[in-house]
Amino acid sequence: MTTTAPQTLTFPRPTFAKLAPHSYLLAHLNTPSPTRANARLPTSPRPPHTHKGSLTHANGSAVIRIGDTTAVCGVRGEVVLADAVGYSETRLAGGAAPATVTTSGTRHKGGMKSTAQELDLLVPNIELATGCAPEFLPGMPPSKMAQELVARVYALLHASALVGDECLKIWGPVVDGEEEEDEEGEKEEGSEVKAFWVLYIDILFISLDGNAFEAAWAAVLGALQDVYLPAARWAEDRQAVVCSDEVSEAKRLELRGLPVAVGFAVFRAKEGQGKRGEFWVLVDPDMFEEGLCEETVTVLLDCASGETRLIGVEKVGGAVLGREQMGSLIKLAEKRWVEWKNVLKG
Repeated sequence: MTTTAPQTLTFPRPTFAKLAPHSYLLAHLNTPSPTRANARLPTSPRPPHTHKGSLTHANGSAVIRIGDTTAVCGVRGEVVLADAVGYSETRLAGGAAPATVTTSGTRHKGGMKSTAQELDLLVPNIELATGCAPEFLPGMPPSKMAQELVARVYALLHASALVGDECLKIWGPVVDGEEEEDEEGEKEEGSEVKAFWVLYIDILFISLDGNAFEAAWAAVLGALQDVYLPAARWAEDRQAVVCSDEVSEAKRLELRGLPVAVGFAVFRAKEGQGKRGEFWVLVDPDMFEEGLCEETVTVLLDCASGETRLIGVEKVGGAVLGREQMGSLIKLAEKRWVEWKNVLKG
């Protein structure tokens, strides 16, 4: 008489991940050598890739790929007249300090804002393309996620002071009768701001597999580094700005430093699973991991000067990470900054 061994119910990995995603990820992490379900270590980000100058009809563009997250960014420059935004600035010949600077008093307040922020000269926009992720269907209005990403990109553009005001100004000579007078009563030649460059920064996600903000900001960085603005001059007879078609006269955009955003997610074991309060910090989480983590952290920093300049820390949800753990996150972000530097500067 022969006996058969009792059959056990087993599932392939994809089925297990769909039926019990939290337990599936926990089974990978709750080991002596924690490894994520995507075969990465908790502190191992996906290698970034970039390609600049992909769009022909933009002043600057870049494609960023982090794993299966791919974003395309195009920057287009348009001219707005200084009179249209209520701005006036003059300076004496020879590059002397500005003689007068005035802006519309009803619209701009605070005094600490840059000109680019006061006049909204940097205009980001983000679109999550149909099919970039399962939840983005055709015919849907702009998602809440896209609106949040736009707000965060806009805030970081100004918090990091990445784009200087001077490279966005278009100067022209002061018209007759409006020159400044020196101490002896003689008129001195000078120049005034006639117009500004407005940079429209459009980001399109072709595919999305987590860590959207880090990819979006990296795409913005790469595209701004690729921007060439044509030589512009003020034509008094036309009362308009005239741009040169000569590529050799175009100038690169002047950027300050290399601010980078680094994303983290905190995965926590539920009650009855593993040790009480046990958690894992995951660098560069994918979409599967983000759906299982209640706490996310984004570190914004710039190490271009040789010292770490912490621009900010964004923390959403959860109460696992405190000040004690932030130091280790910043060190991981510094390593990630080196990766982005090599990719974006290469």
